[in-house]
Amino acid sequence: MASRTAICRRILGNGRSALAGARSMSTSWFSHVEPAAKDPILGVTEAFLADPSPDKVNVGVGAYRDDNGKPVVLDCVREAEGRIAGNLNMEYLPMGGSNKMVEESLKLAYGEDSEFLKDKRVAAVQSLSGTGACRLFADFQKRFLPDSQIYIPVPTWANHHNIWRDARVPQRSFHYYHPETKGLDFAALMDDVKNAPNGSFFLLHACAHNPTGVDPSEEQWREISYQFKVKNHFPFFDMAYQGFASGDPERDAKAIRIFLEDGHLIGCAQSYAKNMGLYGQRVGCLSILCEDELQAVAVKSQLQQIARPMYSNPPVHGSLIVSIILSDPELKSQWLKEVKGMADRIISMRSTLRQNLEKLGSPLSWEHITNQIGMFCYSGLTPEQVDRLTNDFHIYMTRNGRISMAGVTTGNVGYLANAIHEVTKST
Repeated sequence: MASRTAICRRILGNGRSALAGARSMSTSWFSHVEPAAKDPILGVTEAFLADPSPDKVNVGVGAYRDDNGKPVVLDCVREAEGRIAGNLNMEYLPMGGSNKMVEESLKLAYGEDSEFLKDKRVAAVQSLSGTGACRLFADFQKRFLPDSQIYIPVPTWANHHNIWRDARVPQRSFHYYHPETKGLDFAALMDDVKNAPNGSFFLLHACAHNPTGVDPSEEQWREISYQFKVKNHFPFFDMAYQGFASGDPERDAKAIRIFLEDGHLIGCAQSYAKNMGLYGQRVGCLSILCEDELQAVAVKSQLQQIARPMYSNPPVHGSLIVSIILSDPELKSQWLKEVKGMADRIISMRSTLRQNLEKLGSPLSWEHITNQIGMFCYSGLTPEQVDRLTNDFHIYMTRNGRISMAGVTTGNVGYLANAIHEVTKST
């Protein structure tokens, strides 16, 4: 019979072997995971920060900068924060978020005296900015219309594809931008709307289309709305720039108002990242116009159920800021002045960049710089030309040629124009 010592050694040895096997298995669980591809926009900022050149310029970032290239906190936001500090608790919000913030957001999107709000036909919840609003809607679409798909413009904000892909909603595309004219490919867009199966979902940018800065005219929006009515399509508006595009929130909501006038049911994603500078607060709103109040109650309850396992309830601080600003006449007036000031500076930089390029004797037309609107200018630069701008002039932007006009200042606009002229003059 084996001694007690030998038996113990055998047991310990088997235990060590089992432990070693378990460790081997555990280290192999994630060995197949490869590094994710870098985000094309965030990667630009990383490269910019790593560049030691004193002449470097970042026109890739999608955040507003003042004329010194510095981040901005609006005065109305600072005032709202002052009122919050020490006066309000930080308890959980309901799953649907702040009722006050949602109420004010709906007035901004649908109109102060909207009949749909009076009739309580709008199902709405606070969301994690515009991205979260789009994701909630995509999941809602997949859950309750599982056989539907979404038509997305070419091009669009890159994250739109990620959102509907991860929600498992099949994607189709429709024509939008015309590379030769650097404007709207309206005829092809209308053909795609007409040829889509009846009752299709379409993603539309309400204003300041990202990345092109190309918006339909009011007359074109009316034609689009009419054709949507004929085909019984559902329009989902992503409105990330209300007030930030033209400086007038009412004007920037015109597309939505046209569809409402024409009797459409719509969906809308709102964001306060750009127009209030609340980038890191992640404040937004998702709304869906329903047939009646009963349907709106049901839809809202389901949106809340979708939100519950995602993040339980949205953050409180940013929603308090938005609620205070929009519900206080004095602060709202101040916000309207400040958002117009931001929009006006970007519009001014568009004109200055175009003038500089024309003064340099560029052989190309740069009218599209001032014809486009919003934070971004779809310059028409090729990926190779963008690479030259980066390598030779330390100018950083996404390789599709999208220029963030928020990054253009009186101090760098001349340098930017000269660089663009150098890489395009032999075109």
